[in-house]
Amino acid sequence: MKFTLLFLLIAFSIVVNAQLPSNSNIRGSVAEDGRIPVEGASIALMKDKDTSTYKMSETDKSGKFVFGTIPAGNYHLLVTAVGHEPFSGPAFSVSTNNKNINLPQIILKKKTNELQSVAVVANKSFIEQRADRIVVNVDASPSNAGSTAMDILEKSPGVTVDKDDNISLKGKQGVIIMIDDKPTYMTSTQLASYLKSLPASAIDQLEIMTNPSAKYDAAGNSGIINIKTKKSKTRGFNGSLTLSQTESKYGKPGASVNLNYRTGKLNIFANAGFNRWKGWHNLDINRNYIDSGDGKINSIFTQTTHMQYTSPEFNLKTGIDYFIDDKTTLGFVVSGFQDDEKNQSQSYITLKDANNIPDSLVHSFGNIEGKWQNLSVNLNFLRKFDSLGTQITADADYVLYNSKNDQYYLNATYDPKMNPLDASTLSGHLPSLINIYTFKTDYAHPFKKDIKLEAGLKTSYVATDNQANYFNVVNNIEYPDTTKTNYFVYHENINAAYLNLIKKYKKWNFQAGLRLENTNYSGHQFGNKYTVINNDSAFSKSYISAFPTAYISYQLNDNNMFGLNFGRRIDRPDYGDLNPFLFFLDQYTYQAGNPYLQPQYTTNFELSHTYHNKLTTTLNYSNTRNFFSETFEQQGHATIVRNGNIGRRQNAGISVSLNLPATKWWTIILYSNLNYNHFNGILYGENLDVSAVNLLSNLNNQFKFGKGWGGELSGFYRTAGLEGQVLIKPVGQTSAAIVKQLFKEKGSLKLGVRDIFYTQQFRGSINFQETEATFHNMRDSRQVSLTFTYRFGKPIKGPENNHHSGGADEEANRVKAGGNN
Repeated sequence: MKFTLLFLLIAFSIVVNAQLPSNSNIRGSVAEDGRIPVEGASIALMKDKDTSTYKMSETDKSGKFVFGTIPAGNYHLLVTAVGHEPFSGPAFSVSTNNKNINLPQIILKKKTNELQSVAVVANKSFIEQRADRIVVNVDASPSNAGSTAMDILEKSPGVTVDKDDNISLKGKQGVIIMIDDKPTYMTSTQLASYLKSLPASAIDQLEIMTNPSAKYDAAGNSGIINIKTKKSKTRGFNGSLTLSQTESKYGKPGASVNLNYRTGKLNIFANAGFNRWKGWHNLDINRNYIDSGDGKINSIFTQTTHMQYTSPEFNLKTGIDYFIDDKTTLGFVVSGFQDDEKNQSQSYITLKDANNIPDSLVHSFGNIEGKWQNLSVNLNFLRKFDSLGTQITADADYVLYNSKNDQYYLNATYDPKMNPLDASTLSGHLPSLINIYTFKTDYAHPFKKDIKLEAGLKTSYVATDNQANYFNVVNNIEYPDTTKTNYFVYHENINAAYLNLIKKYKKWNFQAGLRLENTNYSGHQFGNKYTVINNDSAFSKSYISAFPTAYISYQLNDNNMFGLNFGRRIDRPDYGDLNPFLFFLDQYTYQAGNPYLQPQYTTNFELSHTYHNKLTTTLNYSNTRNFFSETFEQQGHATIVRNGNIGRRQNAGISVSLNLPATKWWTIILYSNLNYNHFNGILYGENLDVSAVNLLSNLNNQFKFGKGWGGELSGFYRTAGLEGQVLIKPVGQTSAAIVKQLFKEKGSLKLGVRDIFYTQQFRGSINFQETEATFHNMRDSRQVSLTFTYRFGKPIKGPENNHHSGGADEEANRVKAGGNN
């Protein structure tokens, strides 16, 4: 059986050490020269034998820290804090006879006459494997210079980006993308456009969670990816400026600035960025139409499309925190972006008979001009009750998306000798308005004996208003196209409550949670004033769903830890996928929504083993009911692409993550995921039963050359695999970069090359409804980037508010915007 090999692989990776841990506790404190406690200092517990990091902690407001359940062995501490010299302590021993170790107070020295606004990221690993998530430290990878959030996602462990910029995690679509713990409220197309314009220089970390706890929204069958933007943690005035220039066929300039001023009871911050992306995209399609009687080809369709887009984007985020006292913080954050897009396309289409002889030729020209505007407002509150971590938080959010999309299509048909046969012009005006309101509150209460209780409530309301106004243009006069013009509104309310219990007992960690979500939604397709739509175009539904989660981990000894987790999740359709409008790609290819699309439910299981904090092996299985995916329907020579419920999907796989310091100057980071997908159901009256095995591998080599020089050589490779009905051929990419620290580490200069061998091209095939189709999708993925970053300011370490997240998480992730495909 195929999976016998998988279990043998994980068994091979488990090396068991017979010595049991002592479960000792290590306590200490950190202060500066004048014995003033240092809050927020990073404490790394290092194994003395190989200097690897065993655990990380952070000092509280009194400068104290603690490490619990530490096995026997020799250790030392590495302490870093903004504005202070690093401290490396002497070695000490943990034995079975000493359960509580109190270390002498650590005294840090202040830095003088140097920039102290950020910690040196060279000491960070690009990939960190934690108990419940994978963390990607963006600045630790030189090849991220001049890149975007989408570029970083493409090379992150377990993440894949398909031909249409849809994001998957461990072979499963449905991942929720959040920005600073808040959902993006965008459709996949809009989200792709935003991620392509969000510069890497504005991002601190990516958090990848394949099975989030009950505290998080239940949406996202494959998990959550949280993009954490940069925020200052220091008092005083400080900031950074980043300038980048990316070159391929067209230049792509970008700039961003991060500012922070903190004094007394106030903290004021602002981040702004601008990018002007100009690129191209080519698509070749071949369709063979099969006779249902004899199975032979009766006609052939070929298409070559050239697209060019320009997308200037500006984003701004600003806010203020008011520290009422040491335990209470009130915050206000406002953010937004504007993206003005222009997309021009030319398609050359040939219709042929069964003998491959042209019948007619079509030249199609398209021009799309769109404006996508966003405004987000967040009011947040944090109250801490004690030093143990008892606290309550609250968030009220308002999010607005306003888009306008003007389309113009010219189609001219010719005979094989290029004599004109027909010509038509279609224009479209498609405004869309989305309003989102959310409120949530979370409570956390640690108890004695290592027990912690978490509970929370959330409510959200979403209203969308979508118009599609199409006109046939004759002699420069617009006449309404009553067959395409439409009007659609959608309203949704979700109410949720959760309870989560965490317990530590010796070598064991337990967590169990339950989240209840009540969903109420309604939609109405009004049609237009020329055509009356039947009453059955209106729909509504209300339902309650339960989403349990459970986690167990066991620390066998110093080198081996095991984990098992379970969770149930839901994927609701994106707001745009419920919109029944037709969106024209050209005369023979349309996109359409499906107002009757139903949510899908997924049950996930994961079994993991971590060896020496360097090698993590994970087995996963998931079963999705009412699975929906992109479907293809043939009507004459036209193909309509829309999301539809197919049936059932089963997914299983094994992943291996390795972080290996090969030498003092070379670190190897390897991630590999062997994945199996099986789809079965009924689609457009036809039985669907397909399966495939897919292998994804990411390799990242980090180099430290000394004297401020560093480098990276990285890449990924994905074997052939299934994306719903589509079989995708192998695809990969290789990137390299070099970085130099400047001005006493106040600045850095990075030069990077992505897709060196120009292998990131998508090819695939699909068979559906007597149609056999192949495609080749390519764009300007090979790019050279030069990025300069300069950090300035003289900060002073002070208290901070870690509560900049909001409550509009899952809702924002389901908004779709115009993008550059």
